[in-house]
Amino acid sequence: MHPVLFQIGAVTIYTYGVLAAVGFLAGLWYAYHRAPIVGLDPNQVWNLGIWGILVALAVSKIWLILSVWDYYSANPRQIFSLATFQSAGVFYGGLIGGLLWVVLYTHFQKMSLLAVLDLMAAPVALGHAIGRLGCFAAGCCYGKPTSVGWGVTFTNPVTEKISGTPLDVSLHPTQLYESAAEFLNFAILVLLGAKRRPTGRIIGAYFILYGIERGTIEFFRGDPGRTLLFHNRLSLMQIVSALLIMTGAALWLRGHDAAARIPPATRTRAAVGRS
Repeated sequence: MHPVLFQIGAVTIYTYGVLAAVGFLAGLWYAYHRAPIVGLDPNQVWNLGIWGILVALAVSKIWLILSVWDYYSANPRQIFSLATFQSAGVFYGGLIGGLLWVVLYTHFQKMSLLAVLDLMAAPVALGHAIGRLGCFAAGCCYGKPTSVGWGVTFTNPVTEKISGTPLDVSLHPTQLYESAAEFLNFAILVLLGAKRRPTGRIIGAYFILYGIERGTIEFFRGDPGRTLLFHNRLSLMQIVSALLIMTGAALWLRGHDAAARIPPATRTRAAVGRS
């Protein structure tokens, strides 16, 4: 692959960093322009997104350090190394950190938490889809060895240096699996958002979709540091995925119950008003 996009003197511009930034900005741009349609202040959404990205990046790296603490405790200087700074971190750490930030921001800005989460669901999927292309370019988050016809073989020594990617071995392209699944999730969430729905349903759908996606792809991942449990049969990410699916189902059912409590006459007037 192409982990290095280009160099300017002693400064190296990595493909992953560029695509991750493109993903963040694409998702934020979509959220900013979508905000007025769903009754939210686009400037508040923009500020939420910018600070949320910084918080998510910080927490994702903290999660990464904790997940391989044996290494970092033996090499404490590596915590502040360029390699750690340039690493992607752990997506679930970023997701959890981002969610905590959204909770705090919406509380102090007196915004509807579920409405904001519904708005951010599709942008997160879009940004993640683009970011996973960067993972593929860098060779990180790689898959297990495979003999399938679509397996990929990394040969660039830079990928081995920055990501520990095995070279000259056919691997499952798990980065592309996840990128394709996230682009599909984005399309589904956009379609769901095209129709007014009870708050909480869109983010609930995202939790279900991503939980199924990530929980499945984990079986094909081969990179270390994913906190394997039960004699390496499951990863911590799969347990988190199961919790996401249950949370998403609860939010979806909550929306169903909320819609059911609206009197039929009210639903009819609302439908006429939107026609």
